[in-house]
Amino acid sequence: MEMLAQLWLPILVAAGFVFVASFVSWMVLPFHKQEWGQVKDEDAFFADLQARGIGPGKYMFPGWEGQSCKDPVFMARWNAGPHGTVQIWPRPPHMARNLALVFLFYVVVGVFVGYLAGIVLPPGTEYLKVFQVTGVAAILAYVFGQVPDAIWFQKSLGSFLLVVVDGVVYGLLTAGTFAWLWPAA
Repeated sequence: MEMLAQLWLPILVAAGFVFVASFVSWMVLPFHKQEWGQVKDEDAFFADLQARGIGPGKYMFPGWEGQSCKDPVFMARWNAGPHGTVQIWPRPPHMARNLALVFLFYVVVGVFVGYLAGIVLPPGTEYLKVFQVTGVAAILAYVFGQVPDAIWFQKSLGSFLLVVVDGVVYGLLTAGTFAWLWPAA
C-alpha cells in the first residue's frame, strides 16, 4: 500500500493522457463515427417505440421470454430474422457526468496497474521493465474485457479492431507514464 501511495502522480497523469487520447479517438478522428448508423424513417421508428410503451432497458429480438427455444412459432421467427438488440436509455446522456465517470474509470485502471506494478517492481526499476509490466496490465484492462461483448453481441470486426487499437494506445500511454514517473530508488 505504501508503494501505491507513491504512485498517485503516474496514476492521475496516465488517466489524463488516456482521457485526452479517448477524446481524440472518438471526437476528432473519423473512425468511430463510421460505427453508428441511423435508423431509416426515424420519426416512424420513434412513434412506434412510443406507441408500444417500450421503457428503458435492453431488448433482444426475437425474444424468447416465456417460450421454449423448441416452440415452432419461436423457431419460425428465429429462422426468419432479423436478429438483434436494442437498448433504450432511461434519460438523455449527461455529458459532464459521463466524462467524469469515464475519467474515474481511467483512474481506477491506473490504481490497479500501479498496485500490480508496485507488487513486482521496486522503486528505481529501469524504464523498459516498468513499461513492460504496466503496459501488459493496462492493455489487459482496456482491451480484453471487450472480447466477450464483441462475441456475444456480434460487433463487426472493424468495430472490434477499433476497440483493440484504442485499448493498445491507452495501454501504451499508461505504460509510458508509469515508466516515466516511476519512483526512484
